[in-house]
Amino acid sequence: MRKIMTMAVLAGAVLVSACNTVAGVGKDVSSAGDTVTGAANDVKN
Repeated sequence: MRKIMTMAVLAGAVLVSACNTVAGVGKDVSSAGDTVTGAANDVKN
């Protein structure tokens, strides 16, 4: 029983950290998209 609880806690910690990582990547991609959009608008004008 103790092994199962330990594995469950470790799995939960990995899942939570993975969500934070994916959120960070999403913000980075969004920021890069905004930069490209801004550059395209500067060239267009």
